[in-house]
Amino acid sequence: MFLRPSEPQISDTASLLAATEEHLSHLIACPTVSSESNLAMITMMADFLDHLGAKVEIFRDPGGGKANLFATIGPDVPGGVVLSGHSDVVPVTDQDWASDPFTLVERQDHLYGRGTCDMKGFIAAALALAEPVSKMQLKRPLHLCFTHDEEVGCLGARALVPELQRLGYAPRMAIIGEPTGMRLIEGHKGCCEYTTRFHGLEGHGSAPDRGVNAVLYALRYTNRLMELAEALKVRAPQGSRFDPPWTTVNVGRLAGGAAHNVIPGKAEIDWEMRPVQPGDAAFVKEALAHCVENELLPAMRAVHPNAEITTEVIGEVVGLMPLPDNEARDLISRLTGSNSADVVPFGTEAGLFQQMGMSVVVCGPGEIAQAHKPDEFVTRGQLAQCLGLLEGVAQSLRA
Repeated sequence: MFLRPSEPQISDTASLLAATEEHLSHLIACPTVSSESNLAMITMMADFLDHLGAKVEIFRDPGGGKANLFATIGPDVPGGVVLSGHSDVVPVTDQDWASDPFTLVERQDHLYGRGTCDMKGFIAAALALAEPVSKMQLKRPLHLCFTHDEEVGCLGARALVPELQRLGYAPRMAIIGEPTGMRLIEGHKGCCEYTTRFHGLEGHGSAPDRGVNAVLYALRYTNRLMELAEALKVRAPQGSRFDPPWTTVNVGRLAGGAAHNVIPGKAEIDWEMRPVQPGDAAFVKEALAHCVENELLPAMRAVHPNAEITTEVIGEVVGLMPLPDNEARDLISRLTGSNSADVVPFGTEAGLFQQMGMSVVVCGPGEIAQAHKPDEFVTRGQLAQCLGLLEGVAQSLRA
């Protein structure tokens, strides 16, 4: 179980760091791979925060096996700051770890375990800070938000945001603690993931004209995607700070067919795009719809009237738009002394909170280069930096 409330002072960095490591040990012991339930972890965190006197709300998914947690410390008034992190981690299957990935291991000030940097290190720091903050007289609330299924399309945050709006929550700022090496990030691309399925007509390979080869039509669709990928380079916004500066398209998987001499009746493609601007997603989808309706389907149905092409939306997560006015960026800049903010190519839940009207930044301990890899780690030094930043955020809520 988590540490029970004790008496550390918010300025006692050593005690806070020790508490953070203890929390992190418990978090890592919860194997919250996206394919599994996160309820054990959510329940433990809820129990800890409830003992601190926080207002704790749990939002279960329709299946009941996953949940989001939203907790508030301080007055029930608009404004305040959200500290947000996702509870799920990526699988460890077929990865070669030097130690048990679900047991926190320390080696030379590196803390190893699945999720240490992505992103249970930040969650542990937020939990450690919550205890002394619960004893402070805050004028504005501190909110803790922990979601499910970020790694598979930000499903938890996408479900939680409308619930928070329905309940009247109106935080002013949000800090998303993804691993940035404690760099201040004010923007990132969106992430849209799809699976497109092709249903043709099987037949003997000796008579290809009598069947509808789903793999060949999947290849034609893929070729159109690659043409659009080139066209998107021309559409790159002037002065784009992203690397690369344009919206990207990637085909991650193409599957279909059963044998050398069988016309494949089914095929499917997993693909994604990462928009730098909202209009690019519409551009791609409209071009693909035209290709399907006016080229591919007519050719397929000329042979087999029941041929079909369908696309499943796995996730459409908006990007975090860099804005001239960003109160969260300005606060973190003052607290850290940083005079710059960057953009990154990877996606987070930040854009969803921005859509709620909050000013949002991404900043957290650990390096993205360590995320999803065997022997994932976060350093004690990065956790200490994170605690220092969060202490400053908490103090700002007293003013």
